[in-house]
This record gives sequence, structure tokens and C-alpha cells, in this order.
Amino acid sequence: MVNTIIIISLLCSCASTQRKQGESRDADFYLSRGLAYAEKGQYDQAISDYNQALEINPWFAQAYGNRGLAYVEKGQYDQAISDYTKALEISPRLAQAYYNRGILYAEKGQHDQAISDFTKTLEINPRLAQAYYNRGNIHYQKGQYDQAISDYTKALEINPRLAQAYYNRGIPYAEKGQYDQAISDFTKALEINPGYAGAYYSRGASYYFKKEYDKSWDDIKKAQDLGYPVRPEFLDDLRKSSGRQQ
Repeated sequence: MVNTIIIISLLCSCASTQRKQGESRDADFYLSRGLAYAEKGQYDQAISDYNQALEINPWFAQAYGNRGLAYVEKGQYDQAISDYTKALEISPRLAQAYYNRGILYAEKGQHDQAISDFTKTLEINPRLAQAYYNRGNIHYQKGQYDQAISDYTKALEINPRLAQAYYNRGIPYAEKGQYDQAISDFTKALEINPGYAGAYYSRGASYYFKKEYDKSWDDIKKAQDLGYPVRPEFLDDLRKSSGRQQ
């Protein structure tokens, strides 16, 4: 199974849409204090301050965005989606809000909406590797392996140190029977993160399907040493095929 990344960053604390100079200063004060509360994990207080900012200036996109993040931290995804949507109505070029909303749609299993939001994110910010990565995860979950591989590849062009993208790209390669490509990607993930237990297991499974049983055993043992829960059924199959007990 592919790994997921959920990275929802705070939207910037920048000047609010001005109505009156004094109102703008007051709204910015509540936004800044809300950010400080959020950084301390005091999300209810943060939400209260964002509410105050929005009472002063209902067109303050950043306040909606940051209140959305506070709702995410409280597990209130529907409220967060509503706030990101409102932020985008005010500021349609706010790539972070599309990205964050896409993450939440993905978490709720609303895959088409998630793909749409990640795509919009990339139209605004084509250098956001995480958006390609997460869109790739959705394509994988929908069984669209070629699209997933393409998105993981784009993520890696932007960030060649993204071990999870190598690992996740290896999974659809393996499921397509392209074991050499899968092994190459799992190996690259391990070069970046030598403690990546899942990559050892998946590379070991790929060696198994190539009937390279000694290499398979080596990787499976490493995965187990790192605490990876190897299925007993797979171990039984490996014993029978290899003629070894371990």
C-alpha cells in the first residue's frame, strides 16, 4: 500500500483586505494572535481570534484559511472544507487553500474532488512536489497506475530526496509486473532512508516474484528486524518456493 503525506501548513499572516485602516489593523492583530495560539496547540482560542478577525473584516481570506487549519487539527473536516472554500471565493489564487482542501477531500474518500483541487494547486504553483505526490496517491487508489507513476515522477523531478515518492512509485510498477523498475525505486528510497522498513519488505516481495529468493530473504529479514509486520502467508510461500526456513 502506498504511503501518504499530509502536510497542511499555516497560511501566511499578511495584511487583510482593507476596508478602513483601523479595522485592518485590528483584524491583523486577531489573526496574528490566533496564529500564536495555534502554534501552541490552543486551537479553540485560535478559532475565537479568527472569528474576531472575520467579524471585523469578512473578506479576510487568510483568517478563513487559518481557521480551517485549526478545524483540521480538531478533526472537524467539514468545517475546514467550508472555510477553505470561503477563502477561495475571496482569493481564487490561494494555492495553499486548494491544496489543503484537496488533502481533506482525499481523507474523506472524495477522490475526484481531491484530484481537482490538487490540479488547481499545480496550475497556480507548478513547483509544489507534495501536490503531485498526493495526486499520484489518489490516482493509485483509483487503479490509475500510469497516471500515478507520472505524478510521482514529477514530484521527484522537483524534490529528488522524497523517499516516499520513490517507494510509492515502486508499488504500481510492482503491481504492473515491472519488478526491475520497482526494485530500482525501492532501492532509491532506501538510499535516502535506510530505516524504511516498508521499502525492504516491498523490495523483498519483488525479488520473490523474480524468483531471486536469497535476495528476498535478505530484505524480508531486514524488514522484520525493523519491526515490519510480514504476513505469515507470505513467509510460508517464500519458504516453500525457496526451500529455506529463513
